[in-house]
Amino acid sequence: MKRILPAALAAVAVVSGVSAAGAAEGTSIAWGPCPADVAKPGLQCSTLEVPLDYRHPDGRKIEVALSRLASAKPAQRRGVLLVNQGGPGLTGLDFPASLVDAGLPQRVRDTYDVIGFDPRGVGHSTPVTCDMTPEQTVESVNPPFPYRAADVTKAAEAAKTVAQQCLTSKTASMLPFVTTANTARDMDRIRTALGEPKLSYYGDSYGTYLGAVYTSLYPQRSDRVVLDSSLGPEGYDAEALRSQGLGFETRFPDFAKLVAADPAQYGLGATPAAVRAKYFELAERLDRTPAQGYDGTTFRTITAALLRADAALPALAKLWHQLDVNEPAHSAMGGSVGTDNFAASYLAVVCGDSRWPEAVGTYQRNVAIDRVRHPMYGPYAANIRPCAFWPAPAEPRVPITDDGPENVLMLQNLRDPATPMPGALRLRAAFGARARLVTADQGGHVAYLNGGNECGNNAVSDYLTMGKRPPLDAVCRA
Repeated sequence: MKRILPAALAAVAVVSGVSAAGAAEGTSIAWGPCPADVAKPGLQCSTLEVPLDYRHPDGRKIEVALSRLASAKPAQRRGVLLVNQGGPGLTGLDFPASLVDAGLPQRVRDTYDVIGFDPRGVGHSTPVTCDMTPEQTVESVNPPFPYRAADVTKAAEAAKTVAQQCLTSKTASMLPFVTTANTARDMDRIRTALGEPKLSYYGDSYGTYLGAVYTSLYPQRSDRVVLDSSLGPEGYDAEALRSQGLGFETRFPDFAKLVAADPAQYGLGATPAAVRAKYFELAERLDRTPAQGYDGTTFRTITAALLRADAALPALAKLWHQLDVNEPAHSAMGGSVGTDNFAASYLAVVCGDSRWPEAVGTYQRNVAIDRVRHPMYGPYAANIRPCAFWPAPAEPRVPITDDGPENVLMLQNLRDPATPMPGALRLRAAFGARARLVTADQGGHVAYLNGGNECGNNAVSDYLTMGKRPPLDAVCRA
C-alpha cells in the first residue's frame, strides 16, 4: 500500500524489554520467522489464539497472525505501536516494513515496537472464503457501472448470488464475528499478550474506524492514537461508500490540472475541462467496446485508485493516453485485491458492521440522484452490493463519543477521494475534546508519509514520539 492504496504469517521465544509505560517484563508471544510472502528484514512473526465469539470466550478459537519490528533502542522504548492499513480485507503483516520503506522516522521506530497483524478472517489469520470465481471477486466489490435502473437490477442478481455463497461457504459460521468490534477486541488481546498496559495505534483509511472503535471500547487502555484519512463515526456503511462520488469530484481537478499543463506529452486535453470530458469519453467508449482487458468499470475504478496518490498521477495519465490511442496498456495496480479472501473478508466487515438498504429500488434511486450530483463516479459508488442481502448485524454499532482521555490525533487531506472531508469532520465532532484534527492542503488518500506535506508528517511523528498535539485543530498549508 505504501503508499498507493487500491478502491479496498517456527518460532523462537524472544522476551520483550520493559516499556517506559511500565509493562511487566515478558510476553506470551513467541516471535519467529515470517511466512515467505511477507518476510522482510527485521520483521518477526507469530500467531495468537483469540475467541471467535467474545460473548463465549471459552468457546471456539481462531488465530490472528502478528508481526513485529522491534525497537533498536530498548532504553527509549515507550511501548508498542499497533498499525493497520485499512481495507477492510487487506493483510497487515508486512505493513510495519512498508511504513519503514515509506520513510517512517527513526525516532518513531526507536520509540516503539511496531506491531502489524492480519485482522481476523484475513490472510495468515484464520481466513474466510466465499468460494468466488475470479469474476465474482471483482464484481462483488466493483459491480459494473450502472446507466439505467435495469443495470442495478442485474447487479442485484449477481450480488444476491455472492451473498448466498458467502453465507453457505465452509467458513459461513465465522462471518457474523468478522466485524470491526471483534477485531478491536482482538487488538486488546494482542496488547495483553505483549504485556503492555496500553496500546498506541496508527491506522489509515478504514483503519481509522477500527482505531476509533478500539479507543471507544477501551479508552483507558489506548495510549497515543493516530487516525489518518478518516471515515465518519458510522464506519464503512452504504453512505460512506456513496461518499466516494463526492471524493472523486473533489480530487479530480488536481489530476486534470497536471494533465492539461502538458498536452503535448499526454494528449488528453489542453484545459481541465477538456481532461474531464476525456474521462467521460474514454469510460463510455470502454463500456461499449472493452479493450486490452479494460471495460468502463475497470477504467473508472483504476482511475479512482490511482487518484489516491500524487506519485501515481503521471502513470494514470500515461494509462489514459495508451487506452485513448490504443497503445499497449499496463495496469499499475496489484496486491491481494481481487482474491477470494480479500473480497470475502471485505464483505464480512462492511456487511456485518451495519445494516445496508435492502430494497433494490433504494439503490436505483440513489444511482439516479448521484448521476446528477457526482456523475464521474457517483453512480458506481451508489450501486447495489451483496450487503443488501446480508443478515442483520449481530451486535449494535459501537458509539464513538467524547468519553475518554484526550489522546486522539486525526490527520486528513483536504481533497481525499476515498474518505472525503465531511466524514472526518463528523468523526472529529463525535470525539469532541478527545481529538485534534490537522488538515493538510493537498489531495490524495492517506496523508502521513504519502504526500510530502512536512507539516502533516511532523504532526504525527511529534505526537507519537513526544505526545505533542496541537492545542487546537490546525491546517497545514500546501
